[in-house]
Amino acid sequence: MNKRILKTCPYAKNCGGCQYQGIPYERQILIKQDRVNNLLSKYTKVNKIIPMDDPYFYRHKVQAAFGLNHRKEIISGTYQPSTHRIVAIDKCQIENQKADQILMTIRELMKSFKLRPFDDVSMQGFLRHVVIRVGYHSKQIMVIMVTGSYMFPSKKDFVRVLVEKHPEITTVIHNINNKRTSMVLGAKSDVLYGKGKIEDQLLDHTFRISPTSFYQINPKQTEVLYKIALDYAGLTKKETVLDAYCGTGTIGIIASKDSKYVIGVELNKEAVSDANENAKLNNIDNIHFVNADASDHMLKMSADNKDIDVVFVDPPRNGCADKFLAALLEVKPTKIVYVSCNPLTLERDLSILHKLYKVEEIQPVDMFPYTEHVECVVLMSRVKD
Repeated sequence: MNKRILKTCPYAKNCGGCQYQGIPYERQILIKQDRVNNLLSKYTKVNKIIPMDDPYFYRHKVQAAFGLNHRKEIISGTYQPSTHRIVAIDKCQIENQKADQILMTIRELMKSFKLRPFDDVSMQGFLRHVVIRVGYHSKQIMVIMVTGSYMFPSKKDFVRVLVEKHPEITTVIHNINNKRTSMVLGAKSDVLYGKGKIEDQLLDHTFRISPTSFYQINPKQTEVLYKIALDYAGLTKKETVLDAYCGTGTIGIIASKDSKYVIGVELNKEAVSDANENAKLNNIDNIHFVNADASDHMLKMSADNKDIDVVFVDPPRNGCADKFLAALLEVKPTKIVYVSCNPLTLERDLSILHKLYKVEEIQPVDMFPYTEHVECVVLMSRVKD
């Protein structure tokens, strides 16, 4: 584990993004281990958590809100918890450093181009948010400028100067969000520079990342996480695999080389389109993506007497819906590999799946140093019908 220690973050008291600021990283790992043990050790012994070698600057997706401070100066940062007050941040200890540099440049360019931040109360102004995505291996960079109106004054000159100052930027996108909403991105986007997407590599596969794609924000630990998930699956090229909550198809595509056939199921239509594109990009021909509710699709497969050998489950933070768990028990795969980002909802879901499945392995992985979050990979094997 890397022993370098940065000074305590000056924004820690107001930002709220890093609940474990001021706690040595080794101690953070012990706290997370105890939390997972207390919740999950009733099912089987919990393995020792895998930490990061270097727990800094790991976030490769960075988003910042823009506004004015009390001196009417342009600031960017994050919203203070439970408020609409922006905490001005110049450098974050867990965000990609190049992304933070680009944010500061955009702030300076707004001054020189006489552009104003958007005000959510008056619904007047220009820039609401900036989202930056950085490819860990490819180093490609996407900049998404989210504005409150369709008008982008001097946009060609603005983008030209931005790219001159940061030639590593691969694409710039203008996203319009003119609604009263807490959502960052709006429905309409225009590509101002580049292709509108970037690519990155994950476990020897290439993935295209669009503005709305879900892609893990800590790519280095994602490789650790997915290697464990694939190892737990124990694929031998004979299995039919279901990738539930498949998103843009990362786990399913990586698993395809050791599977007989992979089915990815995802409710988000745009994500399915990205998944199909990613399969073509990697020359994968034994995978099929379905735009459907995973619960409904599993029940249909069960009704059609179609067997599934392994199911990968990677749900959002609120875990699996009751309907999904019931369908999973109905389809009865031989193995379930559950990737969880919330030990609380994982414990709840295991209490239901435990009726039919034995928990064989639980491996925590620290994906988010300095925060309270911890990921777990769980292997479950069917023990009875």
